[in-house]
Amino acid sequence: MPEGTVTGFQDILGNEMVKEHFKRAIENNKISHAYILTGEAGMGRKSIANAFAMTLLCEKGQSEPCMVCHSCRQVLGGNHPDLIYVTHEKQGSIGVDDIREQINDTVMIRPYSSYYKIYIVDEAEKMTVQAQNALLKTIEEPPFYAVIILITTNQEAFLPTILSRCVQLKLKPLKDFTVKSYITEHLKIPEREAEICAAFARGNLGKAIHLASSEEFKELYQKVMVILKNVETMDITILLDCIREMKEQNFDIGEVLDLMQLWYRDVLMYKVTKDMNLLIFKDEYKLINEMGQKKDYAGLEQILAAIDTARTRLAANVNMELVMELLLLTMKNP
Repeated sequence: MPEGTVTGFQDILGNEMVKEHFKRAIENNKISHAYILTGEAGMGRKSIANAFAMTLLCEKGQSEPCMVCHSCRQVLGGNHPDLIYVTHEKQGSIGVDDIREQINDTVMIRPYSSYYKIYIVDEAEKMTVQAQNALLKTIEEPPFYAVIILITTNQEAFLPTILSRCVQLKLKPLKDFTVKSYITEHLKIPEREAEICAAFARGNLGKAIHLASSEEFKELYQKVMVILKNVETMDITILLDCIREMKEQNFDIGEVLDLMQLWYRDVLMYKVTKDMNLLIFKDEYKLINEMGQKKDYAGLEQILAAIDTARTRLAANVNMELVMELLLLTMKNP
């Protein structure tokens, strides 16, 4: 289920422990006043937060929303008066005024039509220290009906006092097979493409869905495959021209490295197991086998280590062309 979709728990893939935590809390009537949902963008944090909110507000009072009562229809329509999505005007931060005006100044007003009044704060890691301190006052002494859900990619950005007063729930990546099955079934793309998208997304369904429908990713994939298939025979200047061209077209060099890593992981995997079913690039197993025969284990491990080193150097703003030249030279070595 794509990130941000409003639905019940049963329609959200994976993260059974997080979903069960919320469902048990509802069944046992032990709802905390503050939650932190942590995970990569695209992993379903918003979908789970929305499912929890809709279930709490549902008139049937079960552990799944009924989807048909007046309250559920209001949530689905984005106009439930007791479900507040905290917004912020500044792109880089959530300021103290945002928290005061949208939470602190309204939280003492009782719910309009439900037992609970729920606040969802997306990108909560963007709260300034002042904003967090303002929120802390509400979390420390909340009215009985208030529930605050902080959605974040990085809970390390929160003050220890915020962390200690919230139930912290971390979303985990899905199995590649689960992601592949979903995008094959729902996006109707070939299994080979689905497998590559799933592996590349590393368990992030939202990212896999984006990749599967992205013409830009398909073009990037084709360009990287040209390099990987011909790295040993092409002149280093031509290889670097290919990298420059990708950079000029605003392709993400980090994604280039990810594809290279998956490729050499396949070469090493096939060299060890000779099992084609374990490959991500199944269509290329003949070439993968040839490369594995040419390179010894130490050489393949050296290439994989060089890809990690290149990623670290790029993050440290080392010159991109120099970084990629060193990597390509390592890949060219027999």
